[in-house]
Amino acid sequence: MDQATREPTETNTETHPFQAEVAELLRLMVHAVYSETDVFLRELVSNASDACDRLRYEAIARPELTADDSRLAIRITPDKDAGTLTIADNGVGMDRQELIDNLGTVARSGTRAFMQRLAETKDGASLIGQFGVGFYSAFMVADRINVTSRRAGSAAAFTWRSEGGAGFDIAPAAEADAARVVRGTEIVLHLKGDAKKYLEPGEIERVVHTYSDHISFPIELVAADGTARQINSAAALWQRPKSEVSADDYKQAYRAIAGAFDEPALTLHYRAEGRQSYAVLLFVPSMRPFDLFDPGRTGHVKLYVRRVFITSDASLLPSYLRFVRGIVDSEDLPLNISREMLQNNPQVAQIRKALTGRVLSELKALADKDADAYAKVWDAFGRVLKEGLYEDHERRDDLLGLARFSTSNGEGVRSLAQYVADLRPNQTDIYYLVGDSVERLRANPKLEAARARGIEVLLMTDPIDALWTAMPLGFEGKPLKSLSQGEVDLGLVPLVETADKKDEEPAADGVDDATVIAAAKLALGEKVSDVRASQRLTDSPACLVAESRGPDRELARLLAQQERLPGAKPILELNMRHPLVKALGRAGGSDDAGDLAALLFEQAQILDGELPADPAAFTARLNRLVVRALG
Repeated sequence: MDQATREPTETNTETHPFQAEVAELLRLMVHAVYSETDVFLRELVSNASDACDRLRYEAIARPELTADDSRLAIRITPDKDAGTLTIADNGVGMDRQELIDNLGTVARSGTRAFMQRLAETKDGASLIGQFGVGFYSAFMVADRINVTSRRAGSAAAFTWRSEGGAGFDIAPAAEADAARVVRGTEIVLHLKGDAKKYLEPGEIERVVHTYSDHISFPIELVAADGTARQINSAAALWQRPKSEVSADDYKQAYRAIAGAFDEPALTLHYRAEGRQSYAVLLFVPSMRPFDLFDPGRTGHVKLYVRRVFITSDASLLPSYLRFVRGIVDSEDLPLNISREMLQNNPQVAQIRKALTGRVLSELKALADKDADAYAKVWDAFGRVLKEGLYEDHERRDDLLGLARFSTSNGEGVRSLAQYVADLRPNQTDIYYLVGDSVERLRANPKLEAARARGIEVLLMTDPIDALWTAMPLGFEGKPLKSLSQGEVDLGLVPLVETADKKDEEPAADGVDDATVIAAAKLALGEKVSDVRASQRLTDSPACLVAESRGPDRELARLLAQQERLPGAKPILELNMRHPLVKALGRAGGSDDAGDLAALLFEQAQILDGELPADPAAFTARLNRLVVRALG
């Protein structure tokens, strides 16, 4: 945050500027019009619930924090005469610095991405849920906000005020406010004229029932006469039997727990009994969360112990399942379990193992039962699941079974089980190519011999593909083999009837293979590690492949870009039946031979998605050969 502040005035009020991202965020919030402004109340109630959860956890070590008032609750008070809506909790509260940090700064890597997408779409409510900037959504309905808060155990209360402009004021709370907020936070929204519907009790109940019914603390609606009544069920849904929970209950619980507006693609609700007892309620979203590829790769499964929130950072699922949202509530763990204990506790390790296995088995069941629904899950989260192929040796076979791939045999994605079921006669390997786009891979000359024999090839375009395929892997006894690495001999697989038979024909014109290869090696020198006749090509003149030992072509490129591996010299493979290759043999040691060899090498680079090292020399060389041919 910009630290520039004005000196306190005589009233001890300080004025602070908003962080630049917050100011822009508020501008978008205030001036945009969304169809679902209900999100503001859901977000503020969710924040209040989190504050109560944090206090309950802190009170485990410091019971004096709740000694005077152990009943935690959230209160909503509409005041039609004043035009205000108040959301108050008696949770952990905030001190002066926390008010500045929490309400003046958005310390999230996704803030800029949120603002960009907010400016591009009208679906603001959905984005607010995804990006977790909920407090600021209140400015969609309010032109002024006062926040009074007292940290649990503190004698001082402070008030934060803003009209959604360039900054905010903060000062010690007025005597009346401080007397009213003895612990926790009170948010007073001065509603805009077109948001006065949120002062109607029926409207408030509708929003709370829709989005916050499963908040585990009582949400009370205060009437004009000062009486209060609870308007949510305040039941821990994960503790209820599945037979008592409706599909709508699950949907609303998902939205409350995950802070999302999409429909869950998969819901897991069960209770584990035996050596350990714990309740599980997990959701697989149908939309990709904005922070899915955040470098921290943090999970989003909250750990409770006997309904007391402990942490949302218990790493109960591996990082490649970080898109899963939900709750695990243990009956056996100690309430005062620390972060260090979480990392080393054998009970937590058992929960992690069982939970991971259950999620993967449920994903497999979904894939078997509803292929279309699973295809959507894979489209959203397949890139993340593939991280497990690289990281989780124990479950690699399960993850390979869940993987889906584009292939050379048409549109859509296929499983490895489908691939193996359609193997060609005498085919013993699963072939794949790694690159940067399916379209480029479909045009890659390395597919030619496989295509002539009807061999399906997996086309992989995610950056993680270059890593996990570098390990020796197989599926149902069939090893995975790259068409960009090592020797490939498809001669035992019969040609399809419609294939051109020219790859079975010997080289013509009396050009000796050894002569051609020698001419190419002489011309290219240190640019290549070897030159050899190709078994991959039927139509194109040349391609580049990697050594059988070492990284695949795509992985070598990635490592070279990161300066983690010197550029590996490729092998140039030549189609000995191609006229350009024959011309190279006939050219001997002439200038034409040098130009032809270099042209074949640089064409192969371009087809692999690389640029020639010297584009000007490439252009001049190509022009010379064209002019000679025309002459």
